[in-house]
Amino acid sequence: MASSGRKFFVGGNWKMNGDRESIGSLVQTLNNGEFNPAETEVVVAPPTIYVGLVQQAIRPEIAVSVQNCYCAEKGAFTGETSPQMALNVGATWAIIGHSERRHVFGESDQIIAQKVQFALNAGVKVMFCIGEKLEHREAGLTLEVVVSQMEAVKNVLGLAAWQNVVVAYEPVWAIGTGKTASPEQAQEVHHQLREWMGANLSMEVARDTRIIYGGSVNANNCRDLASQGDIDGFLVGGASLKPDFISIINARS
Repeated sequence: MASSGRKFFVGGNWKMNGDRESIGSLVQTLNNGEFNPAETEVVVAPPTIYVGLVQQAIRPEIAVSVQNCYCAEKGAFTGETSPQMALNVGATWAIIGHSERRHVFGESDQIIAQKVQFALNAGVKVMFCIGEKLEHREAGLTLEVVVSQMEAVKNVLGLAAWQNVVVAYEPVWAIGTGKTASPEQAQEVHHQLREWMGANLSMEVARDTRIIYGGSVNANNCRDLASQGDIDGFLVGGASLKPDFISIINARS
């Protein structure tokens, strides 16, 4: 299934990095960078404390995301942010299910699914992250792992909700390690995911949902990855903090 009709999507996950000064200069770089918003959708996810600051300063063609949000509007949830709060400061996207949330903070497939459902119901679009660890890859369990992560969300979403979801496949062994899945390895998983979606959701959802790749994407490897038929963009970590991010945004241009 070719990527025709699916708009290229590049997300920048800044993780827990930056201060007012460095974020100010990064926003300036992005504001001055050349890319075609008609061709590529761009979203950046600053640390929560800087979301409002970035949203006010960044060019309107770049949307702002939170890196996480909880499945309640308000209440006694110390340290958490609700999707309603995100919207209130101008963030229209959330990253949910990132491997660091799963493996560092112990979030289960079930809580992640609840968070995805709640964010979408609140009107926040979702970059939903899935991916296998190295031991799963070596044991030939990649598809089993990512399908179980997808199943949890499938069980709580109606088909119409998927139009506001971007699926981010991020092999855990490639995140921040400098190891990247080869374009062929990434394409194979993206293709299998799309086939699974066709069989278990609908052909329309499979055709229209963007499946993006994350895991040590940089200016040197982004074009080869972007040339694969089922790779519809990237979720970029470390390289999104550098001027190289503009090259990655333009990987299809």
